[in-house]
Amino acid sequence: MIAVVGSNMVDLITYVDRMPKPGETVEAPDFQMGCGGKGANQAVAAARMGADVLMVTRVGNDNFATHTKENFAANGISTKYVLDTEATSGVAPIFVEKSSQNSILIVQGANAHLSPKDVEAAKDDLAKCSLIVMQLEIPLETVYFTIELAEELGIPVILNPAPASPNLEIEKILTCEYFLPNESELGLITGMPVDSIDQIRIAAQSLVDKGMKNVIVTLGCRGVICLNEDGVFDLPAYEVEALDTTGAGDAFIGCFAQSLDAGFTLRDSLKRATFYASDSVTRRGTQYSYSLAEDLDFPV
Repeated sequence: MIAVVGSNMVDLITYVDRMPKPGETVEAPDFQMGCGGKGANQAVAAARMGADVLMVTRVGNDNFATHTKENFAANGISTKYVLDTEATSGVAPIFVEKSSQNSILIVQGANAHLSPKDVEAAKDDLAKCSLIVMQLEIPLETVYFTIELAEELGIPVILNPAPASPNLEIEKILTCEYFLPNESELGLITGMPVDSIDQIRIAAQSLVDKGMKNVIVTLGCRGVICLNEDGVFDLPAYEVEALDTTGAGDAFIGCFAQSLDAGFTLRDSLKRATFYASDSVTRRGTQYSYSLAEDLDFPV
């Protein structure tokens, strides 16, 4: 079983021909609402890949909360620790341009109330998991606590440092088995330039030199780079016609977690994750774009 300790959002996706200028109103050709949030997306991707998933998160006291719980249940995800909160649910207004690139705002809402006590309450069930997956759409103190708890329980952690926070303390996350930033997150976290592949490798290596076990940098259409004490390797992306890149990084991480849980090697898990993420960008939406494992012909 995989545990995801993280966020959930309601995605409010607007497809635009172009973004309006300040003070300008423009008509958008399409709109879509669906369940999202980095934690929930990664949980759904892992579940659709065939993993048993436990979600630890908080929802608000509104209609969005009911919809979110129903969505988790529909995807076979345990809602035992999907906790009600006297707050609004998290929302994410997303704007997708014709190029398939997106701009995202997040309103944390109930996610800001997920506490170390909530995670502690789930300890007995977390102890049964083979992996714990996290992001940074919840309070940092909860992230740090969960990493410490995972170390106590002997469970490897996948940390996706998104959205990147300049307040992230590297020393408190070094025990994570897998650290998965994209290039912009890597630059913000390390304070180093990431304008070229060589610079990305140098920045990632700086984290390995500090004690990070596996630094995996996702590069979108340029693939992925993995660095650890054994060296470095990269994998190309699969060539597809991208329609909407929203949630592709979460698809990658969910598939990566499921593949590790299923016993695939690090390299093969990354190949499968790259393939799964590439498939997701060929359809609109976040979770709407995540395929079931049986519908895909994986390279490994």
